[in-house]
Amino acid sequence: MATPKSRLGRGLGALITSGTTPPKTAPAAVPPTAAPATSAPANDGLPGYREVAVHLVEPNPYQPRKEFADEALAELVESIRAEGLLQPIVVRAVGDKFQLIAGERRWRAFQQLKIRSIPARVMTSSDASSASLALIENLQRADLNPLEEAHGYASLIRDFDLTQDAAAQRVGKGRATVANSLRLLGLEPELQGYVGKGLLSVGHAKVLLGVEGSAERLLLARRALEQGLSVRALEELLRHKSGGPGKKRRMPGATATALGDIEKRLTSHLGARTTLKHSPKRGRIIIEYQGNEDLSRVLEKMGIPL
Repeated sequence: MATPKSRLGRGLGALITSGTTPPKTAPAAVPPTAAPATSAPANDGLPGYREVAVHLVEPNPYQPRKEFADEALAELVESIRAEGLLQPIVVRAVGDKFQLIAGERRWRAFQQLKIRSIPARVMTSSDASSASLALIENLQRADLNPLEEAHGYASLIRDFDLTQDAAAQRVGKGRATVANSLRLLGLEPELQGYVGKGLLSVGHAKVLLGVEGSAERLLLARRALEQGLSVRALEELLRHKSGGPGKKRRMPGATATALGDIEKRLTSHLGARTTLKHSPKRGRIIIEYQGNEDLSRVLEKMGIPL
């Protein structure tokens, strides 16, 4: 069975036409010396590879990555100063300029070094493909924080009218992975900020998403930060609160196991996260979905077509 990383690799290969890496005869590094301001001819006749003027390159408007750490960028600047550029940027021609698809940090480093041209692979790409490739490149490098990743998926779905399935296929991820990531966007802006900065983990966020009421979520999140609560400790705190002051309600182990099995089976059958709130006298089944289209799909699975 292919790993997520291998699926990402195939997804990138399908979107970028064959021959995405230069032959071994291509230069391994570009000395960090000043070059002419205008674009140069293709390197050694290699299709798609050329020097482009740094000032003609523009950022990708669909770039999911929003934070560029100054320290990491400074390290890249020094690396390029000492060893040259080891990997060209990837761009597409837009009018008389070039729009970045991959390599924004490298481009920023060249700007700081005041080098006038940069090696690039120039490819033909639609807006949707460019956005997908930018997201894939960052996912492969694990450069995105959880909120940037979620916003990247949301942008693909919103800006290019894709379903969750289609967006997941474009970036080589499972639909459930994309759906779970998008759930983070249901958090309040303050909580999104905590997750984006790494102050709270995705595990904390998932626990908080199960709490009804914005005010309650915010109070619990702040308490988790102040007391340094782990995900497990936060879950225990919620169990304690739901059981009333000073006591915890625990269901028998066999019952909890059976309910957990039912939840897994329902989640698998419906393709949507399902939670059972059970007591001997009453209970609820909570089915989570993302938007009208996902609701329609879940209802069809339940035999209730709209």
